[in-house]
Amino acid sequence: MPRATNAVASRRRRKKIIAEAKGFRGRRSKLFRYAKCAVMKARVFAFRDRKTRKRNFRMLWQVRINAAARANGITYSRFIEGLKAAGIGLDRKSLADLAVNDEAAFKAILDQVKSALQNKQAELAKKKAA
Repeated sequence: MPRATNAVASRRRRKKIIAEAKGFRGRRSKLFRYAKCAVMKARVFAFRDRKTRKRNFRMLWQVRINAAARANGITYSRFIEGLKAAGIGLDRKSLADLAVNDEAAFKAILDQVKSALQNKQAELAKKKAA
C-alpha cells in the first residue's frame, strides 16, 4: 500500500502560519519552523496585552479626572466618594472625556459632588452629636 502524506492539508496549514507571520523580519516570516514559534509568541503577547491595554486606559482616565478635579479644588478620591454619595453613575471613561472636552459639564457634576459631600459630612456630624 502506498504511503499517504496528506500533502494538501499540510501545505495549507503551513501556508496559513506563514501568512500570519507576514510582516515579521527575516526567516521568521519565510520559514515555517521559525514562523510557527513567532506566531505562537505573538498570540501570547496579544492575549496578555489586551488586558494591559484596559489597565493602561483606566489609569489614563484616572489621571485626567484627577487633574480636572484638582483644578477645581478637590482630590480624585474625594471626587469618586462624592459621585457615589450623589448617586451619579458615570464611569471613568465618560468622566475623563467630559473633563477633557466639556469643562462646563464636568464643573456641573463637580458642583453636585461637592454638595453631596457636604450633606454627607452634615449627616455624620448629626450622628456623632446624637
